[in-house]
Parts: sequence; C-alpha cells; structure tokens
Amino acid sequence: MTPARNPAPFPSVITSIEELRGLVQPPSEMVCRKVINRLDEHCRTLIAHAPFVALATSGASGDCDVSPRGDAPGFVLVLDERRLVIPDRPGNRRLDNVQNILENPHVGLLFLIPGLEETLRVNGRAWITRDEEILDRMAVGAKRPVLGIGVEVDECFIHCAKAFKRSGLWEPSRWPDRSDLPSIAQVLADHVRVPNLTADAIDLRLQENYKTTLY
Repeated sequence: MTPARNPAPFPSVITSIEELRGLVQPPSEMVCRKVINRLDEHCRTLIAHAPFVALATSGASGDCDVSPRGDAPGFVLVLDERRLVIPDRPGNRRLDNVQNILENPHVGLLFLIPGLEETLRVNGRAWITRDEEILDRMAVGAKRPVLGIGVEVDECFIHCAKAFKRSGLWEPSRWPDRSDLPSIAQVLADHVRVPNLTADAIDLRLQENYKTTLY
C-alpha cells in the first residue's frame, strides 16, 4: 500500500499519471528505443572520458540523495558490459549514498564530460565491494579506495543537450557573476553555528583538507 502523503505545500498539483499525460505527450519512438541494457562500446568510451558522475540513491524510507563523484577521466572502472565500479574516495564520512545502497540497491548515474552537452545516464543496482583486485585497479599512487560502489546495469541511454544549452553550463560567457556570492566558508559558518568557529578558520580547514585528503 502506498503511504499517505502530507497535503501538498503547492497549489494546483498533478496527482495522477493520466493527468500528467494530458499535459505532456508521449515520447517519440527514438527516445523509447534508445534505452539499452548494457554498456556497449559507445557507453564504455563515454565513461572512459568522463571525469565526473552524479550518483543518486534513496534509502528504505524513500529519502533521496545525490552525491558528486569526480577524478581523472576513466576513474570509473568498467568491468564488462553489465558491471562498473565507482571508487569511494575520501570525503566527509557521512556515507549517505553508501548507507542508502545497503537499504535500497537501486541507483541512478549521470556521467558528464566537460564541453559535451549530452550526458550518459545509467540505472541499475549497486553493491558495496571490498574486492582487493578491483580496489587495486582504482588506486592513485599508493592509495587505493577503502570501498568501491559496484553497479550492475539495468539500462543506459543518452540524455539530450537541452538542459545544458538552456543553462550555458559549458559557456564561460554565460556564467553568472559571483561577486555577490558569500564565501563557502561563510555559508558553512552560518550553518554549523559552532561557537568561535569563524569563516576564516573554516576556510583554512577546507584548504588544508583539499591539499592532504583527496586520496
């Protein structure tokens, strides 16, 4: 049984698929047929060129999380047509995605290549692996990841470039002016509200962390 939802905090909400499809026409034949269930040569080549992937998960409660994962192009290891592994590099140790996977293995991936406006989407089921041979293959220098996120592919497909064209994400001339933005250190200081922990102190901590704990 679907759990009851709280009253919508927005006016005039859509409440059924029929209502939704009354507003948005079905996708074209090409859009329906582009989905494949394996990492073919094209998908593997795109992944080999991608220095960034967004990993989406949800826990048993349905609460969702999206985590950015990035490294040198090719950091995601493709084992075969159905399996890939993302190294779990040092982070903030919250383990949001990893804990979600233990509760609900379904994941979504979005691979980005700088300058390419189309993206590769991969959906599948994930496991947390400690396999030494796999982790050794994802080592950087003498440091290998403690864990890997292994994904068995259910479907993958190319996502069109409209969002990137609208946003101008790869066009520096269209990037917004950042002069009125607060520093990230100031945002963190205002959010954590730890007595005597200033924005300057947080900035020093961040810079040191970026220098010493990337791997």
